[in-house]
Formats: sequence, structure tokens, C-alpha cells
Amino acid sequence: MSATKPHPSLQLSGGGLDSFLPAFTTLNQPYRAYPIVGSNTHVETIFAYFFRSTPDVSLRRECLRTKDNGAVSLDWVVGDDYSLPPSSPTLILLPGLTGGSGDSYIRHMLMSARKKGWRVVVFNSRGCGHGPVTTPKFYSASFMGDISEVVDHVSSRYPDANLYAAGWSLGGNLIVRYLAQESAGCRLSGAVSLCNPFDLVAADEDLRKGFSIVYDKIIASTLRGIFKKHALLFEEMSDEYNIPAAANCRSIREFDEALTSVSFGFKSVDDYYLKSSSSDSIQHVRTPLLCIQAENDPIAPARGIPREAINANSNCMLIVTPEGGHLGWVAGDDAPFGCPWTDPVVMDFLEYLEKIKSNYVLKPEEKTHTLQANVN
Repeated sequence: MSATKPHPSLQLSGGGLDSFLPAFTTLNQPYRAYPIVGSNTHVETIFAYFFRSTPDVSLRRECLRTKDNGAVSLDWVVGDDYSLPPSSPTLILLPGLTGGSGDSYIRHMLMSARKKGWRVVVFNSRGCGHGPVTTPKFYSASFMGDISEVVDHVSSRYPDANLYAAGWSLGGNLIVRYLAQESAGCRLSGAVSLCNPFDLVAADEDLRKGFSIVYDKIIASTLRGIFKKHALLFEEMSDEYNIPAAANCRSIREFDEALTSVSFGFKSVDDYYLKSSSSDSIQHVRTPLLCIQAENDPIAPARGIPREAINANSNCMLIVTPEGGHLGWVAGDDAPFGCPWTDPVVMDFLEYLEKIKSNYVLKPEEKTHTLQANVN
């Protein structure tokens, strides 16, 4: 297959660029943000959050008990166990901070994958997506325990299926750190990171400037709501956590300072952000990874993208769009209310990996037969 010549409106790079470029069918077309909506990063971010459609799909919840007695919620599509073969490629979706399976960008990606015959499961972190919290511990940008157990659980449930993951924002940060942690032994056959903050120190700095303060306050309000719903679990932990500060936080930083950084053993909130950033993890990734970022993202600043590390890793590819906002990408054939511009790009990449993986796992005689058939 001949490689696609990317359109100059897109920034494409990465050590794996030449290997992965043949996967894509749309990158030769210009990135055109939807008129007016895409003219400003804040307008696009807010529009996508409030006005993008949310596909209706029936989900079945599975509560997975973790080794530390916590619980995460896995949402599967109703009926897929009967309609899809056990070997169907399986995609785990990781929403952003406080996000869940009800978010529009998650639902659209779910539907895009299902149309291709993929099995999809949404991984809702502790307390997110109206899920339970069973211990005085939530989740963080660095905690790998839950995602490791989810991948192991899904893999054991469908041992004949190739397993993939896609994560947005905090979910993207987690995926990159997980790939690095597992390195060559990773159970995932491929992954996609979208609007990943990468450098949490830079992201924290930008959230405290200009209009981005509004996002900070909105997310902090959601964190307060999740915490207050489960506050009784923390009553006897007042000597360890600053419970009043967490319950009344006005910023993500205040919440992380009072609760997250303490519960995960960091010296300070700055220590937490520094050591939880996924920018330093890229060099250890040994699984095919596509990173998609927006140059004007107000929450995941472009200056935090580890471009040099991505360029040095033959397993990684980076796409940077000129616009897109945060979780926006209101562009493409389905704009402004349909799926984000990224959905078909993600599926191009994943289907390409699945095709390669499926051919690779054939028995030697089967591969020979397939090769001869292709030549003939």
C-alpha cells in the first residue's frame, strides 16, 4: 500500500511515521475546523461539550473488584456477547478526568468502533460514570493498579481477541504510562492517546491563566461532587487527608493537594504532577502508539508534547491539528454535531494494526499460503 501524502495543515511526525502512515485514508485532506465554532479554542471546547450529540446505546455494567478492595465500573454494549465472536478485536476506552461512559466523545468512539465489528468496553474510574467508591481512595494520573487489572481482566475474558485501548486527556496520560510500565510485555496490541496533557506541570500552569480558569473551576466542582457523595469513607482519615479542603476545593490543584497527592504517597502536589506526567514515559513504549493533539488545546498545552521522544521512538506517531480545542475537533464530514474529526483517524490506525496482528498470528503454513495467494 502506498503511503498517504499528508496535507500541510497537519503536523505529522514520530519514529513510527513511515510504518504507520499507510494506515490512514483521510490525512491527505485539509483539516478544516467547522466555521465559527472552530474559530476559537474556547468556543470549540464549550460547543463540543454542550452541543455535540450523544449516541443512544444500551450498556451493561460490570463492577470489577480490585486487589485493594476498590471497584471500577466496566460498561459493555448490551448484546455484543451474542452478536460478536470471541475473537473480535476489543477496544478499551478511557475517558478524561471525571469523565465516563455517558460522555459524547466516548459514545461516538464506541459507535465508530462497533460499526467496524469491534467489541468495546468503557473503563470508568472509581466514582466516575456514577460508579461506586468502596475505599478511601480515588484515582490519579499515575496510579497503574486499576488499568493493569482491567487489561488483565478483559484479556482473560477474551483470550482469542487482540486488545487495544484509547484514552482522552487524563485517560491518555494513563495509557502512555501503562504502555511504558509494561514495555515489551504489554498485553495491548496498540493504543491511541488523545489530547493528553503529557506535562502536568505545564497543564497546571495553564489552567490557572485566563479563560482556562473557568475549566479549572468546572472540573473542580465535579471533583467536589464525587468526593462529597463518598465523604463518609474518609471520615476516619482526617489525620491523613485535608478533608475540608477537598470538600471545598475551587481548583483541581487544591483537590490534588488535599487528597490525591497524599493518598498516592507524593511529597506535594508539585511532586505529584512532576512524577505523574507521561512525557517521560514515551521512551519506554514498545507498543504501537498514535498520539493526537490540537495545537490550540487550552487544557493540554502543545508546549508539553514530548516531540523529541516521540520522534526517537519507532513505535510512536504524532498528529497535531491546527485547531481542535480540548475534546473538541469539531471538523470533518459529521461536524458540527456528529463524531469528532479524530474518530475515523483512530479507526484507520487500529484496523491497520489489527490486520497486521491477525496476519502475524497465523500459523507458519497459513502465512505462507496467504502470501502466495496475495502474490498470485
